[in-house]
Amino acid sequence: MQRSHSLAVIGLIVLVMLTGCAGGPLSDPNQGSQSEVDTEPGSVTTTWNSQVNATPDVLDEQTATVTRVIDGDTMEIEYANGTEDTVRLLGVDTPETTLSRVSPDEYPGMDDTTASRDHLFEWGDRASKFATRELVDQEVRIVTDAESDRRGYYGRLLAYIYVDGENFNTQLLASGYARMYDSQFSLRDEYTRIEQNARTNGVGLWDLESVTESSESNVDTGGQEESSKDYSNASVPPVPADGDYNCGDFESQDQAQTVLDSESGDQHGLDRDGDGVACESLP
Repeated sequence: MQRSHSLAVIGLIVLVMLTGCAGGPLSDPNQGSQSEVDTEPGSVTTTWNSQVNATPDVLDEQTATVTRVIDGDTMEIEYANGTEDTVRLLGVDTPETTLSRVSPDEYPGMDDTTASRDHLFEWGDRASKFATRELVDQEVRIVTDAESDRRGYYGRLLAYIYVDGENFNTQLLASGYARMYDSQFSLRDEYTRIEQNARTNGVGLWDLESVTESSESNVDTGGQEESSKDYSNASVPPVPADGDYNCGDFESQDQAQTVLDSESGDQHGLDRDGDGVACESLP
């Protein structure tokens, strides 16, 4: 009887010790955590760790290498067998990198003003540069979603890209480089939460205070908003079905030059030698 009592006491002591080592109650798996994300060289922004619960309903997945970034949400890839494809990141939409195509009305809470267009144009450029730094020449996983269409309107593959096990689509959204694209996919509820958190915290393009300050600055200096430079030109052919120009799409070098000058960087690869002149073989 005494031996049984001693064993019970020892068991109780061990249980107390284990409880103390647990370090408090378990965290709620549905709550994210704060993390630091490098959104630009030399700048750090506090954002939401959006990887929690971000597991899609996988239809198919393959390994590929990113060969080129067209813009923040569109990439060219090459599979191991040499097959090439264009990926449109599923569930996210980064701002346009052509000023005349920027649409503030697509972003909740943002007024359609010169300051807003300039702000989104800048973040479209940042998203493209960020994607280039993170993805080009990297081996990644291309994952399609069972609840989404496999290809979009322009024939591009709709997919998530995973880099070192992390969902790049989600990273764009959480870091304020993109809004959620309203479509059907299995992470829709998760992405809605992530975007809302980025908006609430003024992360990235959702930092609307900087837009207001920019607008006020324009009024103070000139009495009215300064006009943004618009490179739109009626003689330039419409964007091809795949969303990407090449030199063969233009009738003249002037048309190609107009597109090159209106982009942030050579997004379409029109200036292969980097001398600032687009499609030099054209008349």
